[in-house]
Amino acid sequence: MSTVNCQLFMSQYVWLIPLLPLASWAIISLANRALSKTVTTWVACGSVLASFFIAMGILIEKIHNPAPETIHFFNWITTTDFSASFDFLIDPLSSVFLVVITGVGFLIHEYSAGYMHDDDGYRRFFSYLNLFVFFMLMLVMANNFLVMFIGWEGVGLCSYLLIGFWFKNQEYSSAAKKAFIMNRIGDLGLLLGILLIYQTTGSVEYEKVFSSYGLAKFTPAIATAATLLLFIGAIGKSAQIPLYTWLPDAMAGPTPVSALIHAATMVTAGIYLIARANGLYLLSPLTMDIVMWVGIATALLGASIGLYQNDIKKVLAYSTVSQLGLMFAALGVGAFSVGVFHVVTHAFFKALLFLGAGSVIHAMGGEQDIRKMGGLKKSLPITYITFFIATLAISGIPPFSGFFSKDQIISEIYAHKGIGIAGIALIVSLMTCFYMFRLLFVTFFGNFRGTHEQEHHLHESPTSMTFPLMVLAFFSTIAGFFGLPKAISELLHVPNYIEHFLSHSVQDKVSEISVGTEWALMGGTVAVLAAVIFYAYNLFMNKNTVPLEDEQMAGLPNIIYNKYFVDDIYNNIISKPINIASGFLNSIFETKILDGIINGVGKITYRVSSLLRLTQSGRVDGYFFAMVIFIVALLIFKLF
Repeated sequence: MSTVNCQLFMSQYVWLIPLLPLASWAIISLANRALSKTVTTWVACGSVLASFFIAMGILIEKIHNPAPETIHFFNWITTTDFSASFDFLIDPLSSVFLVVITGVGFLIHEYSAGYMHDDDGYRRFFSYLNLFVFFMLMLVMANNFLVMFIGWEGVGLCSYLLIGFWFKNQEYSSAAKKAFIMNRIGDLGLLLGILLIYQTTGSVEYEKVFSSYGLAKFTPAIATAATLLLFIGAIGKSAQIPLYTWLPDAMAGPTPVSALIHAATMVTAGIYLIARANGLYLLSPLTMDIVMWVGIATALLGASIGLYQNDIKKVLAYSTVSQLGLMFAALGVGAFSVGVFHVVTHAFFKALLFLGAGSVIHAMGGEQDIRKMGGLKKSLPITYITFFIATLAISGIPPFSGFFSKDQIISEIYAHKGIGIAGIALIVSLMTCFYMFRLLFVTFFGNFRGTHEQEHHLHESPTSMTFPLMVLAFFSTIAGFFGLPKAISELLHVPNYIEHFLSHSVQDKVSEISVGTEWALMGGTVAVLAAVIFYAYNLFMNKNTVPLEDEQMAGLPNIIYNKYFVDDIYNNIISKPINIASGFLNSIFETKILDGIINGVGKITYRVSSLLRLTQSGRVDGYFFAMVIFIVALLIFKLF
């Protein structure tokens, strides 16, 4: 089959990519108990795997022919002044996200088959997972803001269902509500941004809005307003300051949910949105600076909080907040392809870290406190090796994937903003390296600090859980070679594949940095990372230091451990006043005024009807007498 025919063949089946997970959700939801767990697993995992194969075909097609392709399905909304079609846009940017979402999504599905096997809500869990994947695919495949908004809101709904999956636990339900509400705050900004874009261009179609003709309609002020509103939506979905506090609480959901939300799907939606609207963002230097500053501040905040967390999933959660901040910082300096590249590498090693943490929690009987672990290396060899690889990747150690993407972020920030902000990004990387090796050493080395019962039941996870770990470890090792930095690229005479590929979808701001400077940045970064690893090794291995108990912390460590009391501040200045006001309105306005009016109308109606009821005596002579009286009264009224 020729390349052209292959491309034509793949284009015919684009619609199956989101439809298969949606069909799987419908089958599992409707059949429910009629399906065995085995059939449920095959249906749920098979649909996402099939979508992955089609997505891979699309990616190969786009490598040969990167021109954007619009797949039209039907005219959705048509009025005299407005029209919107239900279309998909297939281009290099969307094809990369499709492969990551379906590929990592399938591995998480496969892992879930083992992790959730004994849960009573097994079928419900997989139905939620499939629906989540469907909406995320809709988000990245959309050809206009309205279809994208369907996926955007659907992902928010599914995150609520998955985070609060164990809804009988009040704490978990509260975490789900928190995520849902904070995302709605961001979504309001996104919706207002879409409305402003439509008012300015008369369209919500990407092709029209981001064309040279469409962009020419934006004045600097309108471009800044529109991009800031879109950014508010991205802040909510991708957990940036000030709407980041929902993400660590999202750990309430099952561990596969944490991996799905934190790695390849929901939190990357904000990155995708800004990358998709790159042409519009380049019109507003002010917004770009705000994106960069918010990103770098969030990265520093998340990394610092991760230093003192003792819950294995909370460490990884704040790591996600920090890594997302670095991605936004890259977007803010105009390095859109670098930000997307870090999305790809992060998807592999962060999914691996969460699934590895799930394997540890599975072996520990649900325990998540690393202070009660230790010495797990012997009992969980596959989990340990894969977790070690992911730790090297996220820390930025060559030749693992995180090294290549994080190095380019630091280089791009240095090229556009100078040594000061690049230094902050480097500090974030050093913090990441320290708390990840702290997590590794405390969890897998030393003596076991749990109970005898836990130690007796320590065992490696089943193949359904370890196989995804090994696959993710492989890609965490090699994925970086698809986006080699300029210095290494010139040395090996190998192009930066992903930057070249994405250049057909995003327009990067050209950075001016010499090869020598880039080598110096890479060498210096690796040297200080090695020093940090040595320090962590000496502290947690040679000295066998165990993290402090909560009550032993004081001063700055206590402030950081308590997450700078941001949740308490939000609770005191936002939640409590709203609760007090709503309680007052309920007790005074609602109960006494509104209910008084409504109940008063009812009482008046009742009393009037009671009086009128007396006229219905059932005596015919009385009715005739009343009729004569009313006729006489009517005649008198007519006469006078």
